[in-house]
Amino acid sequence: MDLFEVIEKRRSIRKFKPDPIPPDDLKKILEAGRLAPSGGNRQPWKFIVVRNAETKKALAITANNQMFIADADTVIVALGDPKALSMKPPYTLSATRVPHKQDPMIAVEHMVLAATALGYGTCWIGAFKEEDVKKILNIPEDLTVVALLPVGVPAENPPPKPRKTFSEIFFQESYGTPLAL
Repeated sequence: MDLFEVIEKRRSIRKFKPDPIPPDDLKKILEAGRLAPSGGNRQPWKFIVVRNAETKKALAITANNQMFIADADTVIVALGDPKALSMKPPYTLSATRVPHKQDPMIAVEHMVLAATALGYGTCWIGAFKEEDVKKILNIPEDLTVVALLPVGVPAENPPPKPRKTFSEIFFQESYGTPLAL
């Protein structure tokens, strides 16, 4: 499937089959994240791959009891490392740029697309108690938990959600000027 088919096919999956992800496929998904771009190539991320049933259950509980997380074969926990910002010469950041959070999000989205291309389902999880996740996984205090990503064989095929129209979100040269393509 080509990239645009993958983007169109991607859905948030909240029901998983108990089937395991073969190691080669999991490695491809993780490699997609490793290859993601980051500001200044700082790569301010770390990832914990969780496959233990009890640990996945504990993560599901701390993620507002979203128990479907525990049903996925694998949960990838994305971490941001603010220390990575000082590893290379500084550059000016905008007031809203938080690379140790935003860059891992890019890597997670690469993993989401790779998983979809391989036939797996994912669901981006941003609702969790960070301190609890850190305790469960023994994460150092100076790292930030950015997202949980359950990955598994989908047991559902939800229809696409409504999307805003092209003209509602794209403008030409200034806000409000319709893009003419």
